[in-house]
Amino acid sequence: MKGGVHTAQRHDSALKHVTGQAVYIDDMPEPAGTLHAALVLSPVAHGRLKKLDVPRGSGIVAVLGPDDIPGKNDVAAVGSDEPLFAFDRVSFAGQPLAMVVATTLDAARHAAERATIEIDEEPAILDIETALAAKAYVQAPQTLLRGDPDAAMTAAPHKLSAEFTVGGQEHFYLESQIAFALPGEDGDIVVHSSTQHPTEVQHICARLLGCDFNRVTTIVRRLGGGFGGKESNASWVAGAAALAANHTGRPVKLRLPREIDMIATGKRHPFLYRYTVGFDGEGRVLALDAMLAADAGWSLDLTPGVVARALTHTDNAYWIPHFRAVGYSCKTHKQSNTAFRGFGGPQGVVIMEDALDRIALQLGRDPNEVRALNFYSEAGDETPYGQKVDENHLPRLWAEVKRDSDYASRRAEIDAFNKTSPVLKRGLALFPLKFGISFNIPHMNQAGALVHVYSDGSIRLNHGGTEMGQGLFIKVAQVVAEVFKVDIDRIRPSATSTAEVPNTSPTAASTGSDLNGWAAFAAADTIRQRMIAYAAEHFGAAQGDIVFDDNTVRIAKPGSNQVVSFDELAKLCYLGRVPLSSTGYYKTPKIHWDGAKMKGRPFFYFAFGAAAVEVAIDMLTGESRVLRADLVQDCGASLNPAIDLGQIEGAFVQGQGWLTCEELWWDKRGRLKTAGPSTYKIPGSRDAPAVFNVKMLDNAPAKEATIFRSKAVGEPPLMLATAVWTALKDAIAATGDGRTPVRLDAPATPERILAAIETVRVR
Repeated sequence: MKGGVHTAQRHDSALKHVTGQAVYIDDMPEPAGTLHAALVLSPVAHGRLKKLDVPRGSGIVAVLGPDDIPGKNDVAAVGSDEPLFAFDRVSFAGQPLAMVVATTLDAARHAAERATIEIDEEPAILDIETALAAKAYVQAPQTLLRGDPDAAMTAAPHKLSAEFTVGGQEHFYLESQIAFALPGEDGDIVVHSSTQHPTEVQHICARLLGCDFNRVTTIVRRLGGGFGGKESNASWVAGAAALAANHTGRPVKLRLPREIDMIATGKRHPFLYRYTVGFDGEGRVLALDAMLAADAGWSLDLTPGVVARALTHTDNAYWIPHFRAVGYSCKTHKQSNTAFRGFGGPQGVVIMEDALDRIALQLGRDPNEVRALNFYSEAGDETPYGQKVDENHLPRLWAEVKRDSDYASRRAEIDAFNKTSPVLKRGLALFPLKFGISFNIPHMNQAGALVHVYSDGSIRLNHGGTEMGQGLFIKVAQVVAEVFKVDIDRIRPSATSTAEVPNTSPTAASTGSDLNGWAAFAAADTIRQRMIAYAAEHFGAAQGDIVFDDNTVRIAKPGSNQVVSFDELAKLCYLGRVPLSSTGYYKTPKIHWDGAKMKGRPFFYFAFGAAAVEVAIDMLTGESRVLRADLVQDCGASLNPAIDLGQIEGAFVQGQGWLTCEELWWDKRGRLKTAGPSTYKIPGSRDAPAVFNVKMLDNAPAKEATIFRSKAVGEPPLMLATAVWTALKDAIAATGDGRTPVRLDAPATPERILAAIETVRVR
């Protein structure tokens, strides 16, 4: 057979992607009578809505607002009170107020742009500091506590305090938010949505329309990228399209142009940090007391989970006996920030990296020796929330990345270079990673699948995961191919649909392969066992004598070695009235979580990684370059090494963009001005490291019963880019005497690098 698990297989849509044949929602044929929608957005960040008037010109079919919603005007993914259309007060510049539905896209957008909007503008909270001072939060502060950090801090031989910030990040998926709603009979509606969470789309549409879930079918064949931005935001876009289709009785497409998408949807949460760390004379951390303040934006959205994951990743790779981290979810009059690849993990791991660099500087020690000194032990230390860190690959990864990157000799060469180079300075840094895999909320860790074997031996696969370019469909197909021992070409993945697999979890938290792979395995194995039972009866053999292998089924009973093709057995089973269709279900074992106490086992397992990164900065301009990156990522026994390699590379560059060049900027009235590629810089091909060495940890199958002992790969490598930020601080330090701590807020734009240089530079 070809295409089973642990083999490198190309993405199932690879050729269609590169030839332009892949069909996205905006490529779908439009039925006669299709209408097009455009949003009317608030130009003001905060105030009371007094008047909204949209001109009813040629081609305008409807203008829909809060009063046109037959159900509840609420699109909240968590909690409530997040209206689809503002009806009294506006809470951010870009908030939808109404929607124009027209016979052409141009007519809809033209009318939306000409809307008359009157708002009594009120003072807006536009930054974390102001929100903290006003105690403006979208939820109560969360605290993760272990031991007695106050007493330990008092007793510590050394301590230091610091503060810094990291910015948000725009998802910048290639396909912007889009939905296409087609009404059916008796109030049924089919919604094609570019979403990571088909079930939430179903629920939000039903909530707006005031109908049962079974009236709404969500279908997703592929997304042009998601990165978390289409977990909750896609639901309200789909809900708006469904509302218009229900109101007009005609198909309606709503697609957001890039500028509107960026203005109206949430980003990665920016964070402000303040911390104090106590340590001994060797650099061993004794206590940490940290504040993490997130800019939630105007509403709750997915902030509770993001802040909780940030808190549970503040320890990163390090044992901290006395620990307190308090998370504040600050309410501002900006877009409601949301899920983004890493989901709070990236914002959590940076604290200890900053602290350990400062500890090493204060003690005059090598920062990487201090890091290794504080690693979780291989004996199974517990995290601050009470989960054992078992299967700890940190020491091995650390040794491998130092060896593969030739760290020691390059460190000496870079130090020598910096002493003689008057303008360019280079930096080198290492970063270790421990990242928990599972949803923070236990009930979300479940999945379903549906597998059909047809009488010709071909197989149709459906599951609750969505394909957004990450290769989930091919990975799950490989699992099914492995169960039946048939070629991957015999498996046909089909569009995700709430009509086929209900109650799905989002494709997020790096759980897509874990959850849907096991669900598909269960469905396929159920059919396989039925086929074995029938074959044993039909051929007069024991069930143990029926062996699936290489597109065939061997009846290995004593005195006989009869072989039939898999296709032939499928036909025999059909003739023998054997059911060749089955659902499959999986729920992640062992996990539990008390959100009030912040204790439990929120993660099924940990994925580990390590990175070595070299950068260069120009002292005159503040420009920076990543010269080389060496990454080693723990993927367990990879389901598909080719797909996983691409995920590692892409995640790292995306993380690099977050920490270096992707700057979001609002004016004093709270209007986002970086609303397109001309003003918002994502990494390009020339920003990727010139030397980019990536490998997966060899011979490291997962200890836990993951699908074929693989591990998640979607999110963890993004955090390896933390080494870029640390290396930039190393390069900045080289502009001074090496004794002054470097504060470098992210993203590390040229302006911020120049400002940091000024604080340490020796004149």
